[in-house]
Amino acid sequence: MLAPPEDPETASTMEEDQELERKISGLKTSMAEGERKTALEMVQAAGTDRHCVTFVLHEEDHTLGNSLRYMIMKNPEVEFCGYTTTHPSESKINLRIQTRGALPAVEPFQRGLNELMNVCQHVLDKFEASIKNYKDQKARRNESIF
Repeated sequence: MLAPPEDPETASTMEEDQELERKISGLKTSMAEGERKTALEMVQAAGTDRHCVTFVLHEEDHTLGNSLRYMIMKNPEVEFCGYTTTHPSESKINLRIQTRGALPAVEPFQRGLNELMNVCQHVLDKFEASIKNYKDQKARRNESIF
């Protein structure tokens, strides 16, 4: 059995890293061949802290990248958020987030994803309501003809 680290700061950093890994592991997808392929990777340069992280999103492009960057930048705790596509023939993006203060980069990432899903759901709800309204009006017009 491993002994706990002597330094309390190291212990809390290890616990925080494990918590971040647990959150990120929930965002995996399985492939048809049975092999597990990660839809999301979290990359940190050596010597950097959890406040500056690059997320690699596989099978994504500018559609998600720009929308997600916009949602994340609305957070006042985010100092920088940007994305790049690695190459036009590859369908993956690198999303870099740097936060101010004590907020880990994974928090605004998750919040941005949730807010973007809420916006998309709102747009979908409005669209479906408009279609229903159109069909109802068309049906009323057809009833008045007969």
